Amino acid sequence: MKGILITGALGQLGSEIATELRRQHGSDRVVLTDVRDHINRDLVEEGPFYKFDVRDGKTLAEIVEKHRIGTIYHLAALLSATAEDRPQEAWDLNLNGLLTVLEVARERGAAVFTPSSIGAFGPTTPRDWTPQDTLQRPTSMYGVTKVAGELLCDYYHFKYGVDTRGLRYPGLISSKTPPGGGTTDYAVDIYYQALQTGRYRCFLKGDTYLDMMYMPDAVRAAISLMEADPSRLRHRNAFNVTAMSFCPEEQAAYIRACLPQFEIDYDVDPVRQAIANSWPNNMEDYAARVEWGWKPEYDLEATTRDMLRVLSQRLEDARYVWSDEG
Repeated sequence: MKGILITGALGQLGSEIATELRRQHGSDRVVLTDVRDHINRDLVEEGPFYKFDVRDGKTLAEIVEKHRIGTIYHLAALLSATAEDRPQEAWDLNLNGLLTVLEVARERGAAVFTPSSIGAFGPTTPRDWTPQDTLQRPTSMYGVTKVAGELLCDYYHFKYGVDTRGLRYPGLISSKTPPGGGTTDYAVDIYYQALQTGRYRCFLKGDTYLDMMYMPDAVRAAISLMEADPSRLRHRNAFNVTAMSFCPEEQAAYIRACLPQFEIDYDVDPVRQAIANSWPNNMEDYAARVEWGWKPEYDLEATTRDMLRVLSQRLEDARYVWSDEG
């Protein structure tokens, strides 16, 4: 069996895909890379890890050859809000990083998974039940790089035969990794604040609907797509996938079902609100369901209950450790 390599492996999505792939295939067969090595020391130390910039094609090629890599999960990128603050850097990393990975994959015969996003859509895209194939004119730098990335992966597949595959992820909710600069990060932070302070100040308007997905579903979707029969994949690089659509007020209501005293108020960030306004309310993911059998397992109620359960235990453990050490 050939090895698996993950770029951006210590980020929100990367760390959880890395954990699952190492569980399935063994730590020695899953190679992790990131520009950081000071976070998630367990992942760094339990198997092969390289600290380097994914735009360094020479180093990437050496790692791929050394570990006989057959599949690359390319997850290194700047997220939406961060990319809007640093657009030139986002263009450089998001596209030149992807191009480097695709070139190495072409030369070494590796398959490539690259996540796209609801950010690939724009204000002229149909907002409700956004089709798989539709108009894409994003107005954020993050979205521009995602559309360009989708096209670049298509090009490398049709031009060079590289086995490229990808998903248009909605906002991702993780119980393991804190928010990291995305427009949908409120949907993660709200659970932390609900448990720690009993209230949350949201940077989006209360009636802003966005597609979301709980991280276990997001991890399963990526791995399932890479394991799918390629003969069934007509779209390959940009499958719409989703699990639920909700607004901050609805999420707060589900939290109150578990924590009745929870309160939410608003301090709207114009930049992130503008980005959210350009994205779909909800996507249609029929192609993913038909072509490779996608089906989510978590809705908002199940996600809320699991997030509060996991985070409350983690916070309680942290308090215990602090008290014991003090």
